[in-house]
Order: sequence, then C-alpha cells, then structure tokens
Amino acid sequence: MKINILSSISLDYCESYLRKIIKFSKLKFIINSRKKILNNIQYVDVYISGVKIKIDKEFLKKATNLKIILSPSTGTDHMDLKEIKKKKIKLIHIAKEYKLLNQFTATSEIVFGLFLSLNRKIILSNKSVISGYWPREKFIGNQLYGKTFGILGLGRLGKISAKIAKGFQMNVIAHDIKKIKTRNVKMVSLEKLFRLSDVLSIHTHLTPLTTGMINKKLLKLMKKNSTLINTSRGKIINESDLLNTLKNKKIAGAALDIIDGEWLNRKELLNHKLIKYSKDNDNLLIVPHIGGTTYESIKGAREHICKVIINHYENFFFKQK
Repeated sequence: MKINILSSISLDYCESYLRKIIKFSKLKFIINSRKKILNNIQYVDVYISGVKIKIDKEFLKKATNLKIILSPSTGTDHMDLKEIKKKKIKLIHIAKEYKLLNQFTATSEIVFGLFLSLNRKIILSNKSVISGYWPREKFIGNQLYGKTFGILGLGRLGKISAKIAKGFQMNVIAHDIKKIKTRNVKMVSLEKLFRLSDVLSIHTHLTPLTTGMINKKLLKLMKKNSTLINTSRGKIINESDLLNTLKNKKIAGAALDIIDGEWLNRKELLNHKLIKYSKDNDNLLIVPHIGGTTYESIKGAREHICKVIINHYENFFFKQK
C-alpha cells in the first residue's frame, strides 16, 4: 500500500530523491493554498510543511489520517505544537540538525545586506537613478568601521554574524542566556546590549520567554542613531512598541526579514501595521523572509527531508498502517 504525501512547498533540486519517493508513495503538491490543502488533508499520511500555511486546530481537525509532519525549516511558530502532540503526530524539522545547519550562512549574511540597504539608502538611491535623478548628496549614510555590532543570541547564526562584523572592523558585543565565551566578542547584560549597539541583530529562538521580549522598555535604551535587525522570528518583537519607536524617530531604523504573520493573505498583509507604515516611511525595511532562501540552503534542507522519508519510511509509515 502506498502512503499519501502532500507537500505545500516545491521540492526543486531533489529530483533524484523524488524518483525514489514516488515508488512507495502518492506524492501531491499544493503550493501555498490553504483552502486546497484543507480540502485534501484528510487523506494524507505525511505532510511536508512550508511556513506560509498555518498548522492550527482547524488544519489538524481535518487531518484525520496524518501521522507525520516534516518541515525543512528551523522555525515552528506557524504550528500549534501542543495540538500536534495531543494528536500524537510526529513532527520532524531541522532545528537540531547541526551538521546540516553549520553549512548554512545565508541568514547571517543577509543581516548586513539589510543594514546596508537601509543605512546606505541603496533601494531609494536606485529608484532615484532609474527616475533620471542623480542626487548623490541626498543619500548619505554611515560606515560600519568602528561601530558596535550587538548580537542577541550567540548561537550558530550569532557567531557567524560576529565573524562577518569583525570583517567590517566593528566592535562586537553579545548577550545570551547561556554562559558563552567567543573570541573577539564581549558578553554584556541585556540592557547594556541595547544601550551600546549601533547595529543590533536578533538571533535568539522564539520561546515563551522571548515572545514579545523586545518591547518599549528595551527599545527606549537604544541610541537614536541605532538600527534594529530581525532575521529570527517576528513575535520576538512587540510590533506595536517598535512601530511607536519608529514613528517617534527614537532609533534610526529597523530592517525586518520576518514579521508576526507571514502566513497572512495579501489583503491582510497590506493591512499589517508595520507593512502599512513602511510604504511611506524609509526608516523601516521589510523583506519576505528571504534570509535562508539561497540555492544552497533550500537544496540542503529539502534534500534532508527527502532523505528522512526514504531512509525511514518503513518504520515511520508502514508499521502505522
């Protein structure tokens, strides 16, 4: 008997693995359409999850045959973990696949792309040029040399970001709940991190403790000419507090690779308070969670999920039939 697999993401770059998977499964793709997925999920044994589709109580209520959820991602904020556990559905993602993850540097790299785009007004100046204007003096920014780069969460990505910052000859400070010693990185208190950083980059996991932790109290400590970068998870920031901080020009700006609500539809996204603000204000830059979207990281993560299915399908699936 073949198992039913539904994927809400494409599995490009995995052709050789897909040829093996379809020998023992009926594999179907429904890309980013929640309505269509909900209409099909009741027949599915294995679901390959993308962050665009929320796995909530409605989803899980319809998924009466679902045994395993696989995700080529480290984040789980689009999933109702308690309900998944309650339903006794096995969840497999790559958050603890350290050997694999150590090959992925893209999210740390984009931190500096976001900062430079915002601080050096790269997007605005390009729009000016293609409109026929060359006002060089209008787009004055700041260099990174000698500035203080602050890291909230000195894990894998935090350490990679620290190395890149040292390449720009920045001073690097960090805060982490664990006692960590890293060469050329000075560990400081949370309050000191926010007070001293010229660029503050978030690399902490989303947990009940970190949800909403960056609030008006911490934002108030930041320098007026500082910049906040978030490539982690949207819920770590209290978005109302950040919006008020930006409106009142309390910091120079913020660049976000993620918001609380990337699974929203187009109408809802257009009404998201931060996105609405960014339309008419150049001190906020938002991109659609592209930190990890490089060929290398996408290929590596999706191939890993395919290998899991191939290597363990007998234990995971057939014994549960």
